[in-house]
Amino acid sequence: MKSRENLVRLKLFQVNEKRRQVTQLETMIAEFDRMAAELDHQVEAEEKKTGITDTSHFAYSTFAKAARQRRDNLTHSKDELIGQKDAAEADLSEAEAELSKAQKLEERDGKVRETEVVSQAGMIG
Repeated sequence: MKSRENLVRLKLFQVNEKRRQVTQLETMIAEFDRMAAELDHQVEAEEKKTGITDTSHFAYSTFAKAARQRRDNLTHSKDELIGQKDAAEADLSEAEAELSKAQKLEERDGKVRETEVVSQAGMIG
């Protein structure tokens, strides 16, 4: 049955696409972590240079304030990406289950066809 083969190929494509999405989200999360850590180091260096660590102090560095805000934004975005990754992983599991079902159906259909061919050959011979 050609339609079963097409179904398996479609499900395999979907599984590969979901895996790619999960990998891409993991990469983005790691990059956001790296960028946030870099901003932390920049804030520490600026505070050390100015000698002011109190963010409410009137002379606190505007660069440090901006870097802190950017780090906070990155952290918030990372948290959202983690939620998206969790959803993508659930979709991946579902797609893998559907692929497995389609492969089993194709395998079963293949065995049925083999049985039909053998029985037809027995009738002829």
